[in-house]
Amino acid sequence: MQRRLLCTLAALPAVLGLSALASAAHAQTPEANWPSKPIRWIVPFPPGGAMDAIARTLGEKAARTLGQPFVIENRPGAGGNIGADFVAKSPADGYTLMITSIGMATNKPLYRKLSYDPIKDFAPVGVLAVVPNILVTNSTQPQIKSVADVVAAAKAAPGKLTYASAGNGTSIHLAGEVFTSLAGVDMLHIPYKGSGPAVSDLLGGQVNYMFDSITSARPHIQSGKLRALAVTTAKRSTSMPDVPTMEEAGIKGYEVSPWFAAFMPAGTPPAIVKKLNQTFVAAMKQPDVIERFQAIGAEVVGSTPEEAARHLQAESQRWTRLINERGIHMD
Repeated sequence: MQRRLLCTLAALPAVLGLSALASAAHAQTPEANWPSKPIRWIVPFPPGGAMDAIARTLGEKAARTLGQPFVIENRPGAGGNIGADFVAKSPADGYTLMITSIGMATNKPLYRKLSYDPIKDFAPVGVLAVVPNILVTNSTQPQIKSVADVVAAAKAAPGKLTYASAGNGTSIHLAGEVFTSLAGVDMLHIPYKGSGPAVSDLLGGQVNYMFDSITSARPHIQSGKLRALAVTTAKRSTSMPDVPTMEEAGIKGYEVSPWFAAFMPAGTPPAIVKKLNQTFVAAMKQPDVIERFQAIGAEVVGSTPEEAARHLQAESQRWTRLINERGIHMD
């Protein structure tokens, strides 16, 4: 009995040593020390839009919480594909992040030779916000005061009325495709290289309508140069609560919700993804962040990573079906 006890006591330091080594090894995992250096946040579109504003707002808050700077890097081009490809091929170490939009669900059917897989190559962090599109017309069309007026005018002149977009395959374009499909009207789509020139021609009367982002349309609505007819989302916008939804305006089943979500490269440790998600969700509950979001017409979502993954799957299926049915392709 005494001999066994002595043997046990003699072996105890070795056991404790192994336990200490295991604990030390666990403490050295990337997840345990994350973040230990700046985080690169890729915005795959130019500065100045809603996406850029959301990234900068949340990046500033997350940097304070996590103790490391979030470096915003704009890598625009090819409908967001240049930035997305860069992130997809980046190390899955928690130090590269991307904010992107509905294009994550639409680019695969739009581009036949996409260099990345939107679902397989990324780890969703969370859906951050929705920024509604809004159907607007210019003040030179005083007879158009409602969605019903748009439908009546389009049916009276098939193929002659026009709607502008920021380019083929953008949410502004697809919002128009859904509208013409559900309303049963024939309207001519006029794509531009960005929202700015499209809005300029809308203001000048060169095109009749646009399903513009509420971020860029609202100042012109407030000045009286554009008339708001309906928002594309399922619910009214908190920043423009007097404008009806498309469903309320008579287009049954209509809903286009341009969303903005954060993604990291596939294989990023789940603990890092979860920690970043929790950081963003907490930031979006702060009054000054809510105020900044409202200023650009953004509605806070703050989903979990799992909810974001399911949302991307559902959106991918929906838009792939519509894009194929309408024969929309970018290459």
